Amino acid sequence: MHIWCDESGGVGRGVMTLAALALEADAAQRVLDGLRRDTGLRGELKGSRIDLETRALVFDWLDSEHWNCVVSVALSATTPAPGQDRGAHDVDVYAALLEGAVEPLLLLSGGCAAVTIDDGRYSDTVLGHIRHDLAEMIGPCGLARLEESHRSAGLQLADVIANSFFNRALPTERQSAIAAIVQPRLDSGTIRMCVLEKDAATNR
Repeated sequence: MHIWCDESGGVGRGVMTLAALALEADAAQRVLDGLRRDTGLRGELKGSRIDLETRALVFDWLDSEHWNCVVSVALSATTPAPGQDRGAHDVDVYAALLEGAVEPLLLLSGGCAAVTIDDGRYSDTVLGHIRHDLAEMIGPCGLARLEESHRSAGLQLADVIANSFFNRALPTERQSAIAAIVQPRLDSGTIRMCVLEKDAATNR
């Protein structure tokens, strides 16, 4: 099993989400290629840059393949403790979200999976520690690696999912429309959502 992980939002925005998408690499490329044919999209697929019609097409193309996804969401957990460094708290929340999203998928894989995470958010040092923790979680038969999202179809799709749940949590004019796009996948169990408890990041 291949698991692709990307995040959206952050502690400064009051919502942070992380999507762990279980989808084989060749299937991810087929989804992205199909979307490009349908829309004429060029360059990197980013959830923050697409309209509602394109977003809906991403999920329709995903449904043409076998996929599962766990989205972890931080709401109250985004508030740091008094005196806590906001940057360090952001990393702690991210790491807790990553663990919460990947672990349920590992149960489906028998604990043996290739996990790829986007390397664009944090420094190499921080990501190195996160990758080490992830490697320990997936065990000796798995693989944990970092990759630039523009080079990876799977990471670009995970970005759209994470961004969709970020927008689903925000009271904006697009909230209800995006919620309507993802709800059938929640109802079917293709996407599962877990909410990070307030003290989950600080107890790491």
